[in-house]
Amino acid sequence: MKHTEIVVVGGGPAGLSAAINAASAGAKVIVIDRNSKLGGQLVKQTHMFFGSEKQYASVRGIDIAEILTKELMKYKDNIEIMTDATVIGLYDDGVLSVEKGGKYLKIKPESIIVTTGASEKFLTFPNNDLPGIYGAGAVQTLMNVYGVAPGNSVVMVGAGNIGLIVSYQLMQAGIKVKAIIDAAPRIGGYLVHASKIRRMGVPIMTSCSVKYAHGKDKLEKVTVWKLDEKWQPIPGTETDIEADVMCISVGLSPLGELLWQIGCDMKYIGELGGHVPFRNEELQTSINGIYVAGDVAGVEEASSAMVEGRLAGLCAAKNLGHASKDFEDLKKDYLKQLDSLRSGPVGEKIRKGLSQLAV
Repeated sequence: MKHTEIVVVGGGPAGLSAAINAASAGAKVIVIDRNSKLGGQLVKQTHMFFGSEKQYASVRGIDIAEILTKELMKYKDNIEIMTDATVIGLYDDGVLSVEKGGKYLKIKPESIIVTTGASEKFLTFPNNDLPGIYGAGAVQTLMNVYGVAPGNSVVMVGAGNIGLIVSYQLMQAGIKVKAIIDAAPRIGGYLVHASKIRRMGVPIMTSCSVKYAHGKDKLEKVTVWKLDEKWQPIPGTETDIEADVMCISVGLSPLGELLWQIGCDMKYIGELGGHVPFRNEELQTSINGIYVAGDVAGVEEASSAMVEGRLAGLCAAKNLGHASKDFEDLKKDYLKQLDSLRSGPVGEKIRKGLSQLAV
């Protein structure tokens, strides 16, 4: 049995930020991530971030991953990093079961910060298992991590920020994007992204969905059709688009399995992507010593995930007796940053979802 003060499950933007603040406050921290490299989704994000300077505005995601990793290593005396390791269990006695290299380890921390992120949602339609049909995250990994083109011509399903950004990255790689379709009546992503796409001649078809994927051994053609105001398909509006890749970007679902397993109070909040845990202002769940940050707490942008991570790490360390002199000022600043990121029309959905959670 291995003992420590804090375990951070997940080494993405939220996890790294949480570990930095917890370790800088003096807590002993173990970071566990199933990948071989820290950074989570940041390692495949070549676009520049929005937000403010505090959230690394105008810095590419891949560079933010390096910045956070270097900052974390400033506190290496308080940090242990376990990569290529998967947490497979979180039990009532607070013990974590971890698989690494074919061996099973047990870790007993005093507090746990769960930053496991989210998984991609998928769509149901005939032949949705044909080779050539990917989630947007898989396409980003192929292109931006491994330098592999997923195909020659693409139909993008989803006009949110991820769908728009990945479409632009595909075109930068010389791959033809035939169309972007979205079931919603309006584009869900930032219009600055949509404008870039439209200026390059790519149609964005709203109130539209996939009817059928055609192909024998791989995707060859996609049939799409219009949806009415009740989101029901309209027969006779079918259109065929020849493509060897369909990229699906229709949202994310929080990966809260560990929270379910230990018995955190959970609630389905559609605005936050699915089932998420109740939590207080310090991001502590209904179970003392269990904290959350990032997409597992509700799907948002990476900027919010980093701020939540900072807040969770700060508060987890404080509650173990590692409060810094400027704790209150830092906490207020992080809460203010989150309010700013969630302000305006873009953040309305997030605000509505969060209003339904409190402990």
